[in-house]
Amino acid sequence: MKKIFVFLAITSSLIFASCEGDQGPPGLDGINILGQVFEANVDFGYDGSTNLFSSGIITIPNNIEVFESDVILVYRFEEQVIVGGQATDVWSPLPQNFFLNNGDIIQYVFNHTFVDVEVLIDGNFDLSTLGTGFTDDQIFRIAVVPAEFADAGLSLDEIMQSPNVEFIGK
Repeated sequence: MKKIFVFLAITSSLIFASCEGDQGPPGLDGINILGQVFEANVDFGYDGSTNLFSSGIITIPNNIEVFESDVILVYRFEEQVIVGGQATDVWSPLPQNFFLNNGDIIQYVFNHTFVDVEVLIDGNFDLSTLGTGFTDDQIFRIAVVPAEFADAGLSLDEIMQSPNVEFIGK
């Protein structure tokens, strides 16, 4: 009886191990779809007519292909810290606020197209008085994340009229 049980256990494991299911959907063999990253070191310029500091236009390098649907993320270099005995960069995502000692606030924000990025410094006071610690030699890491527009088959008007759409804010 013991021999029959061992024989059945071995036979069933061999049968189940050799079974195959339906063929899965075709994949993208050999293609890695990963985000691409580059860094830009900028000195901000002040525009008195808008009371904003601008990085100027940061052009996305030609070797990075960007589509209209892709997502752009921007990070500001904060500092280096020691992790496991090794210097490691610390990055903060934009938008990023700074609350200054006198109650003033500045905010790093950005806008982009599929060919360039612009980083801005906005604030609630006359930014011409802002110190160079916030404006000079700033390093930004810009990530291009591949994405596709969802094909819901709905127009913008149909989406806006949907009972599941809730407006938050103003």
